[in-house]
Amino acid sequence: MKYFRNDANAQDAVMQIFEKLISDLKKHHIVAFKPWLYMVVKNHCMMTFRKESTEQKRATELKKNQSEFVEKGDSEHLEAEQEKELVLQHLKTGMFDLKMEQKECIELFYMKEKSYQQIVEETGYTLNEVKSHIQNGKRNLKIFITHKSNGKAE
Repeated sequence: MKYFRNDANAQDAVMQIFEKLISDLKKHHIVAFKPWLYMVVKNHCMMTFRKESTEQKRATELKKNQSEFVEKGDSEHLEAEQEKELVLQHLKTGMFDLKMEQKECIELFYMKEKSYQQIVEETGYTLNEVKSHIQNGKRNLKIFITHKSNGKAE
């Protein structure tokens, strides 16, 4: 009652704690039962509060996201889709401008979902070269897309 302040919740907690005690008493060597029992009860209550708090946060976040989604008009969704399509077109174009090594490593890593080690084995590059080609390729693509998007807006 000290933690829950509600008869039904407190009774549920007591039942859950007794179930937990049956298994925990077999696992632990308890020297002082009363302090140990107090800690078990306290920990159970705190975990219950954390779980409820997390669930409430998720519900609040879901409601917030739902309201934002519902408030967007069809035109906003259409604009977002068109913008996404434009970025994908720029991405395809930008891939042609990359150096051969960067293009090869990016295609293997992102499009064919190969690991660094698989790319090393397939291309003959060293691990550091593969990482460098992917990092530089990503940076070059980002610069290309940003430039194209800003050029389009002007």
